[in-house]
Amino acid sequence: MQYRGSCHCGKVAYDVEGDIKDVVSCNCSICARRGSLLWFTSRDRFELLRGEGELTNYTFNKHNIQHKFCKHCGVQSFAFGTDPKGNEMAAINVRCLENFEFENLPVKHFNGKAL
Repeated sequence: MQYRGSCHCGKVAYDVEGDIKDVVSCNCSICARRGSLLWFTSRDRFELLRGEGELTNYTFNKHNIQHKFCKHCGVQSFAFGTDPKGNEMAAINVRCLENFEFENLPVKHFNGKAL
């Protein structure tokens, strides 16, 4: 499936491809405050359509994840990082996907506080 996502103001938009079977709710300090529901896919399935210059980057702790925020509306609709095997990944906040109903998907809880 092909999905379109964006920040709130629309200055940042992207397409992402894949099959969303479940989402992750992480309890780390940033995810818990942000309330994201995340889906992970390989980085090569993500295409930024507009807004590269409108993004700001935030990293913390081990600096393994690049949290990308729109400079204007403050929404983080995606992040980049690597999986445990070193593969480049995109973490998509499914709440930012257009016309996507995530309410009935299984939610996996991840203990990010323990990292």
